[in-house]
Amino acid sequence: MHCAVCNNKQCYQEGKDCTGKREEIAKHYHEEHSKKIMQASAEVEAEGYANLTRVQELVLFAQKMGYTKLGIAFCIGCAEEARALSEILEPQFSLETVCCKVCGIDKAAFGLKTIRGNVRETVCNPAGQAQVLNDAQTDLNIIIGLCLGHDIVFTQHSRAPVTTLVVKDRVLANNPAAVFYSPYWKYKLKVGVK
Repeated sequence: MHCAVCNNKQCYQEGKDCTGKREEIAKHYHEEHSKKIMQASAEVEAEGYANLTRVQELVLFAQKMGYTKLGIAFCIGCAEEARALSEILEPQFSLETVCCKVCGIDKAAFGLKTIRGNVRETVCNPAGQAQVLNDAQTDLNIIIGLCLGHDIVFTQHSRAPVTTLVVKDRVLANNPAAVFYSPYWKYKLKVGVK
């Protein structure tokens, strides 16, 4: 499969099945939890298409799912964004928020490379963030700006479903998709310039 380079997208326009696995895959959406998520997602899309921000969609989705307790796992560099989201969500939901530096573990304990040489650095702790939110029994966990890789570890360890609201990009103001719209970045990435 290489859908990214397909020019006609017949699956979208005509319902073509290029995999030959339509029936096998469709079974997943009959599982109770997946079905409920897909229904809520379709309702959010239908009701808010091109009218709601992602934050508004998040609130509506959580309401439709009947979630009452939300968790936010955030990067310390996105503390202001986490605070702003908390202020939006708190009137409607019970919240648990946990910073990436939870437990204050030194990178040296794991032999990890540091940013500033031999200066003590606290390791990001996505498994710890997940454990804190698991212990709090959150219904849905929201990622705000976790590092690449740390988001994966967090998602693997989270018992609750996970959605990403903010993706970290230290160069492009947390907007990694900007490289697709900038001729400079498209050129730089294609030719491998560093």
